Amino acid sequence: MSPKKSLGQHFLFDPRILSRIASALEAKPGETILEIGPGRGTLTKQLLKQGSRVVVIEKDRELLPVLERDVPEAIVVEGDALALDWHLVAGAPFVVIGNIPYNITSPLIDKALTPPRPRVVVFLVQKEVAQRVAAKPGGAEYGALSVGVQAVARVERLFTVAAGAFSPPPKVDSSVLRLSPLEQPLIPDRDVAGFRRMVVGLFGFRRKQLLRGVRELTGLPVEAARARLAGAVLAETSRAQELSPPEFVRLFHALRG
Repeated sequence: MSPKKSLGQHFLFDPRILSRIASALEAKPGETILEIGPGRGTLTKQLLKQGSRVVVIEKDRELLPVLERDVPEAIVVEGDALALDWHLVAGAPFVVIGNIPYNITSPLIDKALTPPRPRVVVFLVQKEVAQRVAAKPGGAEYGALSVGVQAVARVERLFTVAAGAFSPPPKVDSSVLRLSPLEQPLIPDRDVAGFRRMVVGLFGFRRKQLLRGVRELTGLPVEAARARLAGAVLAETSRAQELSPPEFVRLFHALRG
């Protein structure tokens, strides 16, 4: 069966790499594992070796018989992972793993980190995306995605998987990304949407100093904007890409006040 380009399918068959990815989940006894996009079930087989209950979501209808034949111990659910309710599908507290399509990586990360969050998420993603998610302030890769994820989860970029390990090989290398939701997120769940809008808006003015960016984003007069930045203990001449996630949180609260 040929992988479908329209679904972003790149199958991984190396058992050593698959074993490392499965181990990165560090599943606990009795935990349910929810796998996104199992493909032909090669990672699923490694997950089942851990003795966990494994539920998989597969969009490609043609792969369902393959999964039912090759990994009969897994619970196979047909559907679009972005549209399904993962909690309803899993039926129990769960952890998340997947070799996910590059073209929907950000939406899947966003869905995985939507409350109530799983204990841990392990995704095999485009190397560049992993670098952006794990980036530190001041770097070229640091942006709204970095801040949004790091405000609610601890980020670890574990190891790289070369493009040649996949069939068909993608044009770029991949990385295994582990996200561990924080017990105490930097921003309350009720404020996440507003916080992300502010962060995205300020990165839209990344070439401008913070005072100008805040004024353009909020419409505040110059003195009012200066007062908000002072309240957040932030320099007017800073730029968005220089602020850490906790500093963005301080600014968010100052602007709301």
